[in-house]
Amino acid sequence: MGDCAAKRPGADIPLPLPYHGIHASPPRDGHKRISWMKPTNRSDRVRVRRHTCECKATIYELCAAGGLLFIRRTTRGKKLEIRETERLIAPRMEELWVRLLSGEVH
Repeated sequence: MGDCAAKRPGADIPLPLPYHGIHASPPRDGHKRISWMKPTNRSDRVRVRRHTCECKATIYELCAAGGLLFIRRTTRGKKLEIRETERLIAPRMEELWVRLLSGEVH
């Protein structure tokens, strides 16, 4: 096996810089609107596959449940507001996720 700094006693291993997550771009001119709905809680287990950075007041999560994907939007402020998109098959929702991050939809 090859030599690894982590195996040598006393080796200083540099830590990676703190990760600052991705941000959704602001809506572009002429962007399309996403239909945001109240959460339905129709799944007992939801897995967050991707998410935007926690440093913003509004965060987005690409979620998987029951074989379908949806986007959850959480807006933090005086009042916490959570909204979700409809649930779609993976290829369609992953495309919407990319369009949201690029500002094409909002």
